[in-house]
Amino acid sequence: MLRSAVFAMKLNRVFAFAVVGAALAAWLAAASTAGRRPIVVAPAQRTTPVEVRGAELAAEVSRLRERLHPTTSPQAPTRNLFAFSRPAPVRRAEIVTRPEVTEETAASRTPVPPSFRLVGIAEDEGKEGLVRTAIISSMGQLFFAKVGDEVTSRYRIARISSDAAELTDVGDNSAITLVLK
Repeated sequence: MLRSAVFAMKLNRVFAFAVVGAALAAWLAAASTAGRRPIVVAPAQRTTPVEVRGAELAAEVSRLRERLHPTTSPQAPTRNLFAFSRPAPVRRAEIVTRPEVTEETAASRTPVPPSFRLVGIAEDEGKEGLVRTAIISSMGQLFFAKVGDEVTSRYRIARISSDAAELTDVGDNSAITLVLK
């Protein structure tokens, strides 16, 4: 009995090695591609959110291009957009008689003095005492003038007090008094 048990055990081992060997051979035969076409499995395509948005954008662009495509051909311009009006027809020169011009005398016309405004008076100590400077605004300019200086080519400073300045017209010696306000 012991012999038969040892023999059965050896037989079981041989049988186990044979089954494992056959399984290994079948596995290697299946893995071998010699003489057979390989099976190609396509990789699964994954679309990213960026690709999805890009496809949506491309579809929208093509839709807008079709929508904005002109359906009518442009017409010839009927007017010049850069001209404000049509040129006037050329007129012949007419002879115009001028009315007689009467000469005016210097006394008949009264010149309108420019509008002067006394803005301020500056006082400085000089060698001879107090020296005043009148600050006068006229015609968009400021004039700084002392006694005897010309404000414009027409007026000259005659006197300056603490609150007023007197201008004289060089042509007719008329006086204008400007008061500090």
